[in-house]
Amino acid sequence: MATSFCPTTPVRSILQPQQNPPKSLLFLRGSCNGGPDFVKCRLSTYSWSMAVSCSKIANGAAGFCGKPNVLRKLLQRRRGVVRAATIEEIEAQKSLIEKDSKGRMEKTIDTVRSNFNSIRTGRSNPAMLDKIEVEYYGSPVSLKSIAQISTPDASSLLVQPYDKSSLKAIEKAIVGSDLGMTPNNDGEVIRLTLPQLTSERRKEFLKIVAKLAEEGKVALRNIRRDALKACEKLEKEKKLSEDIAKDLSSDLQKLTDEYMKKIDAIYKQKEKELLKV
Repeated sequence: MATSFCPTTPVRSILQPQQNPPKSLLFLRGSCNGGPDFVKCRLSTYSWSMAVSCSKIANGAAGFCGKPNVLRKLLQRRRGVVRAATIEEIEAQKSLIEKDSKGRMEKTIDTVRSNFNSIRTGRSNPAMLDKIEVEYYGSPVSLKSIAQISTPDASSLLVQPYDKSSLKAIEKAIVGSDLGMTPNNDGEVIRLTLPQLTSERRKEFLKIVAKLAEEGKVALRNIRRDALKACEKLEKEKKLSEDIAKDLSSDLQKLTDEYMKKIDAIYKQKEKELLKV
């Protein structure tokens, strides 16, 4: 026959503190093969809620001193709790999005500038060969990684490979490019002479530069779009408030406008170089 046992330790709750042990006892049947012993345990139902003492008696019944309805309500309330982000966490999330967007926009400017430099103007520039790739031992590599490029004068380039066996491959790559220059291979180095740009050629280059500038602006808009999506996601997750999200959207627009102006500036500079005879 099962014998009930009520722990002498009262149920403690910061919600409803009690001075005397409760009289009610809730039994949960279980399996127990041991003798007449009991094991004390503590059940935490909430980070600040009551702790319930329990015991296991010889016939496997577990007794809980406490009010079942109170425990049930606490568990239900616990499941519905959503922790709001702190001010520090919100500022950290906002700063992270802005920093990532700015870094990506900087890389976009570098890419646009590099593309502009690869388009030749009236003066020689080693960057004109940045886009040249050479088939070197079965793998495509950039020309500047296997050769030293210099400008002896304003109208010529000198390519000196670190490995002379790559001279023919370098010559082939230059001929196959759209630079419009004929390489002169003397077995030691390759010399390139820049021909005078015709008006038709200048117009073609101007169109290419304008297209590259527009592609850069599209990239900036896409970066802003990605940042706004990240912002909306954090707002739904309650990690950003509505006001902070609006401020971030405004800051991202200002950042985008700033880098748009940078693209316009380097585009105008390149256009000026191309039009100069």
